[in-house]
Amino acid sequence: MNVHTSTARDERSRPVHVGEHLREWRQRRHLSQLDLAGEADISARHLSFVETGRAMPSREMVLKLAERLDVPLRERNVLLVAAGYAPAFPQRSLDDPMLKSARQAIDLVLKAHEPNPALAYDRHWNLVTANRMVAPLLDGIPQRLLGQPFNVLRLAFHPEALAPRTVNLAEWCGHLLERLHRQCEATADPELIKLYNDLRSYPIPARSGPLPPDNNVAIPLKLRLNGEILSFISTTMVFGTPVDVTLSELALETFFPADELTAMRLRQMAAELK
Repeated sequence: MNVHTSTARDERSRPVHVGEHLREWRQRRHLSQLDLAGEADISARHLSFVETGRAMPSREMVLKLAERLDVPLRERNVLLVAAGYAPAFPQRSLDDPMLKSARQAIDLVLKAHEPNPALAYDRHWNLVTANRMVAPLLDGIPQRLLGQPFNVLRLAFHPEALAPRTVNLAEWCGHLLERLHRQCEATADPELIKLYNDLRSYPIPARSGPLPPDNNVAIPLKLRLNGEILSFISTTMVFGTPVDVTLSELALETFFPADELTAMRLRQMAAELK
């Protein structure tokens, strides 16, 4: 999917019935009607009737097709409503008592990851929470850029935030843009598409050539801090079997030291924060 084309299409027209929604998701997943019908154990003829509005799918069929198409939970609710059914997946704030155990799990992971930095963000990359090791890395950034909730990606690209401190700016931001592009393709979320286009307008240098040998495992984040270069590799965690929209869209980013200097400085920072 070309994010620019998707934006234009979204502005021109929106699906008017569940069949159009399903057809868009099928095409986004590059599946033929025959492929999807086979995976959902229905006839291609019946699927064609559903997509054209000549047949109305049952609630169970909507959910089955959405699962086969790997539709995000938020959009599965949209499909259900378009078909005349009630949403199946609740959306609660993390402060909701029903999500208390999930919030405790998030806090536990963030705390246990210290002295290494870790943070959690929502589907649009807005910060939800972070452990105490993130703040020292943001020291000196103008407070107006750190208002809650701030956007994690905008902070990485902004010329007054992390961009001037990022030694391998072209590689790191190129990596982030590729991740965001994949999200745009997977979700077709208008806000993510807008974010992607906004980030492309920042003055980030293009990659000059092949990645250096030390990047053959993972692209590190290299930050200049107090005259030294700290190097991190990151991993992303998501909830494995969420049935709540908020949890399904939450991601935890954990950073690990990529060298001994970084590990030592993080331990020192943690000691100073006590």
